[in-house]
Amino acid sequence: MSADPTPLYGLDRQGLARALAPLKLPPYRVRQIFAALYRRDHLDPALWSDLPGALRSEIARRHVITRPRIADTHGAPDGTIKALVDLPGGDQVEAVAIPAPGRMTFCISSQVGCAFGCAFCMTARLGFQRHLSAGEIVGQVAALREATGTTGETFNIVFMGMGEPLHNLPNVLGALTILGDELGFDLAPRRITVSTVGLPDGIRALARLPRPPRLAVSLVTADEQRRRELMPVARKHSLAAIAEAVRDYGRHRRDRPTLEAVLLDGINDRPEDARAMVALARSARAKVNLIEFNPTPELPFRPTPEQRLEAFLRILSEGGVVGTVRRSRGREVDGACGQLAFRSRR
Repeated sequence: MSADPTPLYGLDRQGLARALAPLKLPPYRVRQIFAALYRRDHLDPALWSDLPGALRSEIARRHVITRPRIADTHGAPDGTIKALVDLPGGDQVEAVAIPAPGRMTFCISSQVGCAFGCAFCMTARLGFQRHLSAGEIVGQVAALREATGTTGETFNIVFMGMGEPLHNLPNVLGALTILGDELGFDLAPRRITVSTVGLPDGIRALARLPRPPRLAVSLVTADEQRRRELMPVARKHSLAAIAEAVRDYGRHRRDRPTLEAVLLDGINDRPEDARAMVALARSARAKVNLIEFNPTPELPFRPTPEQRLEAFLRILSEGGVVGTVRRSRGREVDGACGQLAFRSRR
């Protein structure tokens, strides 16, 4: 078998047509192969029963088709499944399946490690290793779908795993194309959320998509100086620049973007922090999602007490800002982003 230098898995329809051009296939055959790879998750051409046997054999001879596979899983009592995923290149990333009544959410990674060094994030401890390809990104979705028996439109996707999605923009855009393709995963934009530390140029690039996904921006705090201490990227991109990009993004969608804040005890959970977040959210025309910190012995932070979290929510509401809380899931299985991968390397 001779392996083609361009792997088939991870190519959108146009890319797949180019890769298969030497076979001179009619367009409908390319569509059939695309659907086999992503809709049916059939990586072995022998399973493509709607194609002639000779064509299946020729594709198998010319190409190696692989996707990420789950190496290990840890289940929590709340139903959360934390997966350590083997990539075809030999690295590992984390992906998480989070069940809720009537739906499943898959949290996926976009990089091995991360370059942005946020003080409260375990992935930052790994440093930046490399970008994931589009195939390695969508392959996590396929692997989680297989592991959980999830089918149809009963799942959502959040780019909130390891890495900064907008730092890996070309491959994330490629993955979004496949995830939204009606012959691929056929996910509506409202089912996909891209979370970012706040890269204005990347936010604008997402906004230019024909079907932009939901946007969440992890600000942590609306205090500029405190944010610079917690997130080195804040030294380059001001809150005002981010708010402008978020406000522009909202014009491309019917729903409002989200500003996110991981609440840390005594760090960003004071009444003045809440009032600053109200002002920023109103400027950005965004809602706010407060996130419970998932504690880990390697980091010196604690989750904010429930009383302070509720007080923060009240101030948001009194200021006319929609506020929600995302409760921590999977604490029993190293659920914080980067914990499982970090400990697997020790």
